[in-house]
Amino acid sequence: MKKNMGLFDKVIRILIAVVIIVLYFTGVISGLLAIILLIFAGVFILTSLLGFCPLYLPFGINTNKKE
Repeated sequence: MKKNMGLFDKVIRILIAVVIIVLYFTGVISGLLAIILLIFAGVFILTSLLGFCPLYLPFGINTNKKE
C-alpha cells in the first residue's frame, strides 16, 4: 500500500470527522443520518492514519508531495 495522501488531506479529513462526532454527541444529528455520517467519520480517520485512500487509485490522485 503506497501512501497517496498528503498532510493537508489528512488534516481536512480529521477535522471533518471531529465535526461529525461533535454534531452527534451534541444531538444535532441523530438516527440513520448519524449512523451513516459516523461511518464516514471512521473511514476518514482510518484513511488519515494510514495515509492511503483507496478511492484515489482509480482516478490516479496522489496528494503526497514526497514522491
